[in-house]
Formats: sequence, C-alpha cells, structure tokens
Amino acid sequence: MRTLTQQLTRYAAYHRDRRNIATHFIGIPMIVLALAVLLSRPYFALSAPPLTLSPAWLLFVAATLYYLVLDVLLGLTMALVSALCIAFGQWIAAQSTLIWLTTGVGLFVIGWVFQFIGHVAYEHRKPAFVDDVIGLLIGPLFVLAEALFAVGWRPALREAIECEVGPTRINADRAAAQR
Repeated sequence: MRTLTQQLTRYAAYHRDRRNIATHFIGIPMIVLALAVLLSRPYFALSAPPLTLSPAWLLFVAATLYYLVLDVLLGLTMALVSALCIAFGQWIAAQSTLIWLTTGVGLFVIGWVFQFIGHVAYEHRKPAFVDDVIGLLIGPLFVLAEALFAVGWRPALREAIECEVGPTRINADRAAAQR
C-alpha cells in the first residue's frame, strides 16, 4: 500500500495549475456532499441505540478507515468532515423525493462540471482517477491537505510532494511575492 506522501504526490502530479486546484476546492466538496445526500436513502433504523444506517455511512466509514491508515490526524479531520456531510445528507434525504434527488443530482453534476473545467481548461491533463481509480478516494484528502498546507500545516510533507512534482503555482506565486 502506498504511503500518504506517495498518494498525495501521485494525485498532485495531475494538479499543478492553481486554477485547476481552485475548481477542485469547489467541485470535490460538491461531489462528496452529493454522495452523502444520494446514499442517505435508503436507511435502516437500528433500535439500540437509536441510529440510522445508510449506504452513505458505509462509504464514509470505509473511506475514513483508509484515511486513518494513511495518517491518523488527517483521517480524524476527514472523519469530522464526513460526519458533517452525512448529517447534511440525512437532512436532505428526509425531505421530499424531489428535493432529495434535485439536491443530490444537482450537486453531483455541478461538482463534476467544475472538475472537468479545471482539467480541460486549465490543467490540460486528464483527471488522476482515469489512470488510478484510487484517485477518487484521494481527491477529498488532497483538497483537505491543500487547505491545511495553506495555513502552514506539515511543511515537510508539502515540500516532499513538491520535490517530486514541483510547486503548485499557488505556492510558487506566494514564494515569489515574499522575495
């Protein structure tokens, strides 16, 4: 199994243009929310303790376990994000079928439009998942890591990634502005 650094480096190689990364900051959260919404139906009520189990829970728990194997702190942060997504998904799933489907499908389609705009118009490279399906799982982790890098989290990890694939234009622009 690849390490966190290897996974993020492989994914980052497909995402060096700052505009593409910006579209991912919009598109990936929309897709993740869409999955939480669409997979929150059907749900199964468990009686002890009162809990509902849905395909969304199964997906997000499995993904979170994978993230925890890669990195405990990042995995815990993703667990929090996942819990918020599932809470939103359950709330929307409790609405009418029209609202549930419109919200879920709308988020999904618009999220993918942002993804493909980023890759076609800015990156001029196919999405990472085309070459490695695990990219679908790493995408949300990449967005979270990039957001954390922007506030100074784990500079050594960011440097290790950039040493392999070069700096993003976001980081290059910031470094040039500080000189």
